[in-house]
Amino acid sequence: MKLLQGLLSSLTLLAVVTNHYFTPAHGQIVVPGAGTELSNVGDDFEDADWTYNYNLPKVTNFEDTTHSKNFPLGASANARWHEGGKRGQPDYIVRVPTPAEGLPGSTGALALRSLHTGSGRPTYQQQQDDFICNLADHIGTIPVSRSPSVVTRVWMPPLEEWENRSGCHFAYRISLLRPQSAAFASGRGRFRQISHSPEDDMYWPGFFLNREKGVDRKTGEAYDKAYFWMKATADSRAINGPVVEQFGWWTLGMSVTPDGKVHYFAKPGIEDLTEKDYVASAYPFGNRAVTFKTFFFCICNGDDGRTWSTEFIVDDPKVFVLD
Repeated sequence: MKLLQGLLSSLTLLAVVTNHYFTPAHGQIVVPGAGTELSNVGDDFEDADWTYNYNLPKVTNFEDTTHSKNFPLGASANARWHEGGKRGQPDYIVRVPTPAEGLPGSTGALALRSLHTGSGRPTYQQQQDDFICNLADHIGTIPVSRSPSVVTRVWMPPLEEWENRSGCHFAYRISLLRPQSAAFASGRGRFRQISHSPEDDMYWPGFFLNREKGVDRKTGEAYDKAYFWMKATADSRAINGPVVEQFGWWTLGMSVTPDGKVHYFAKPGIEDLTEKDYVASAYPFGNRAVTFKTFFFCICNGDDGRTWSTEFIVDDPKVFVLD
């Protein structure tokens, strides 16, 4: 009887795991959203009193920016979000009514937009601000052995309402650590010291949403399109993602499997992700992740000091693990 019970238990576990994983030609993949939601991180923006404390001045995008120069960083009142310590937070972070056709029962979502995304003075180049989920204070980091994944819904306006430029307008990214390998040296001679910076082993793959305008060289016809791309192949090339033919809501997700690989999923609408929404897998820049640190959103514009970025609205960004 005990043997039979053990066999049934094993079969039940196998069935559960099979529902989470699927196996294309290049290995097992976890569908983002599988497993257990970590409810003490992420957000649903349903609190009508949701607020963000900007704690100005905003971090500016200088290479020597440090947390100590810009403390305290901006943060949400619920302590689930904070300003990027390297680039700074979006200039407009506001809870808004959920746009039409959003998640059932959702009454609030978060609008993100920026004007000054660079150094505080116009650079006339594409720049970005970062809005970061505060995993560190709530749960620390997650080993990839737990197959962490993230899912969000993002609302995008019709293309004619976007900032009028080619380039990246929005990104949804994760922060990962590879095995410690990089080191830096200081001092000279016998006083020379080799130390290791955790940031040396950090990398940030994710979805990037581009608008591209131009003229087809062959036909001479003008084009204007939006599409996703991902960072990146082992040799640092961009991975092509879906073209946006339906505006409004999209569901995006990423998972990291125990082999350190990143998997990308995307679909128009707000339905949960499935195997059919698989886009690509990669070891970004040749890295194999060992630790999941957090996820974040990037808001980009042309940083001319006058033109606001495209407004994007996010809802129910969540983190999941299999165990």
